[in-house]
Amino acid sequence: MDIREYIRNNILLFDGAMGTMLQKKGLKLGENPEVFGLENPEKLKDIHKEYLQAGSNVLTTNTFGANELKLDKIGYEVEEIIDNAICVAKSAIKMVDQSIPRYVALDIGPIGEMLEPMGTLSFDRAYEIFKRQVIQGVKSGADIIIIETMMDLYEAKAAVLAAKENSNLPVFCTMTFDENGRSFTGCMPECMVATIEGLGVDAIGVNCSLGPNLLLPIVKKITEVATKPVIVQANAGLPDIIDGQAVYNLGAKEFYEGVRQFIDLGASIVGGCCGTNPEFIKEINNHKSELKKMKIKKNKSCIVCSPSKFVNINQPRVVGERLNPTGRKLLQHSLKNGNLDYVINLALEQINGGAEILNINVGLPDIDEKIMMPKLLKEIQSVIDTPLQIDSSNIDALEQGLRYYNGRSIVNSVNGKEELLESVLPIAKKYGACVVGLTLDEEGIPKTAEGRFNIAKKIVDRANSYGIAKKDIFIDCLSLTVSAQQEEASETLKAIKMVKEKLGVKTILGISNISFGLPNRNGLNSSFLMLALGAGLDLPIINPNEDIMMEAINSFKVLNNIDKGCTNYIEKYNKSENIKSVLLDNKNKKEQSLQQIVERGLKEEAKYLTKKLLEKKNENDILDKILIPALDEVGKKYDRGDIFLPQLIQSAETVKVSLNVIKEKLINKSNNVYKGKIIVATVKGDIHDIGKNIVKIMLENYGYEVIDLGKDVPIEEVVNQAKSRKVKLVGLSALMTTTVKSMKETIEALRDNNIDAKVFVGGAVLTEEYAKRVGADYYSKDARSAVEIAKLNFNVKK
Repeated sequence: MDIREYIRNNILLFDGAMGTMLQKKGLKLGENPEVFGLENPEKLKDIHKEYLQAGSNVLTTNTFGANELKLDKIGYEVEEIIDNAICVAKSAIKMVDQSIPRYVALDIGPIGEMLEPMGTLSFDRAYEIFKRQVIQGVKSGADIIIIETMMDLYEAKAAVLAAKENSNLPVFCTMTFDENGRSFTGCMPECMVATIEGLGVDAIGVNCSLGPNLLLPIVKKITEVATKPVIVQANAGLPDIIDGQAVYNLGAKEFYEGVRQFIDLGASIVGGCCGTNPEFIKEINNHKSELKKMKIKKNKSCIVCSPSKFVNINQPRVVGERLNPTGRKLLQHSLKNGNLDYVINLALEQINGGAEILNINVGLPDIDEKIMMPKLLKEIQSVIDTPLQIDSSNIDALEQGLRYYNGRSIVNSVNGKEELLESVLPIAKKYGACVVGLTLDEEGIPKTAEGRFNIAKKIVDRANSYGIAKKDIFIDCLSLTVSAQQEEASETLKAIKMVKEKLGVKTILGISNISFGLPNRNGLNSSFLMLALGAGLDLPIINPNEDIMMEAINSFKVLNNIDKGCTNYIEKYNKSENIKSVLLDNKNKKEQSLQQIVERGLKEEAKYLTKKLLEKKNENDILDKILIPALDEVGKKYDRGDIFLPQLIQSAETVKVSLNVIKEKLINKSNNVYKGKIIVATVKGDIHDIGKNIVKIMLENYGYEVIDLGKDVPIEEVVNQAKSRKVKLVGLSALMTTTVKSMKETIEALRDNNIDAKVFVGGAVLTEEYAKRVGADYYSKDARSAVEIAKLNFNVKK
């Protein structure tokens, strides 16, 4: 039975952890699990048989790290590893009871390097890496593709696209989240669902991360917005470190109780992750008849998002209009000359003004939109987390924008013309985007509301035929200038009401067109906006930096009982005079300070202003009194959850631009440029260095000399480097539970060799308590805390 058919009416049971089972079969510390499976197929088959006998429907192949970046370094091919793993799993299935459906899932894990803009790996390169795995998985006979343990939404998107575009296999995708409900890179569960579901996966959910109890709130968020089957594979609780080994604290019976709660919430695909074994799967299987598959709720909410922010369009939401070069000479000049810092500033101004979504248009005769659209989207997303609406009449530019956008977007736009319906709607469906439909066709814009309604119906019907739900369609009934077509303003309003009531879809409208060529445009725009909102407008496209427009929006929400208790209205306008004076002061400023530029992550402006400041200020003053305080402020925002990892890294990289400008002068004036030397290394046996690389970036930008020993670093190498370089601080990273022992042994070796250095440790499996147990002096939960540890260790004043 095809697995898609099976999961419609049944609970599907995956297997449990692979790593700990391989260790029991003889996998040694630092040994590659995939290569071990290649060289010991019978041992691998035995593990699979144990899971099958416990009741698993699905075997996950031993290919979690089988990508070319990892395997090429050790002389193995992706194809041989994947082919062996799938063949072994299939042979195990042939040896057990065939009365229940059994499937083999090609396991694809993270690549191990960060994608741009946080890292150096491009989206296209990541796609090609995943594509190679997928193609071999199909050749070798996998039944499913499971993309799992993803921490970065962008990487998950690349993997899903590679799977969907290079196979017809069912695709499941899971990400991993921490107790705060965020992934390592700041992604929210709701954003994952909105983005990845839209790409056409067959199941979506969460794995690894936490034990069942701590995972429940995250599963609840996923099941509340998901429209596809939900998969959950929890850890066996949180591990204790005993004799350097990770020992999980949850038994099979307690684990099952958590699984039961997952299914009560709406999950229908379950299994185990770290710390689980065949006993856990058997316990679930023994109670499988008691578990009732819940019907998937028909989610009516429309969500657009970036990785770290989502907007539920369940009330009027403001779309910022200013990132459109039509009639804006400064923006035109900036786009032509590649001065994207100006564009980012416009984006930030609109967000500060109240925009919840930003419309992005790069349509100019002298610009290749296909190249500029994804470039601008990446630049904006490296600084802000507000969802974006991709606006273009160029089909190639629309597709490029959707492909490289990190999150779920709105396509602006399609209309009633057959050519556009046939070209835009399939693209919107493929990438899971919402779509804007303009009420015009080959005959132009109808003068009457009825005429516009008929085009709207055609667009909605055609979009539905492509599988685009009504909740994700926005009809633009088009506002025309009243100075020339005065009678049609009321037709627009009438059409909005008809579309809302008769078609049951949402509406969008550019407001400022209405007043073109007339004096006091703001007054007319504001009045028209209120009338349109009253008719049922969901997404007004306006300039949010015009107070009168935002006052209309905020007033409407109060008068229509959307702003409960007038809370937001009072908060915004209770000190309106102070706010206006602050806005006036900001307008009078001719340029931002370097600290503001760093906080916003504007690299080109940082470079320019640093050069200017060097004409008047001492280099060390710029570093100590401007750049470091700016990073401190960004760090505080990160700690509060106001910004997330992409923005933190962007600010750090902006500081690096300034540092590069002043570095030569600093070196010439002093031999003691750095505040101290620090070694960082991922311990022996661990090949993950994402977290360590982020720590390095932050420490360097605070003025420390960082000696990066890389990943999978032998103990003796750490000791020798610490001794020869006379460092006073060593940072050790471990992402895998199996390498915590290596971390402990490294620290013991440093102590045994009388290295006079403090040690701080970090990684996904570490806690403050574990840090003490392995003998570390400090525990670093993230890059920000590593900086504080360095300050403390080198007695640097805060």
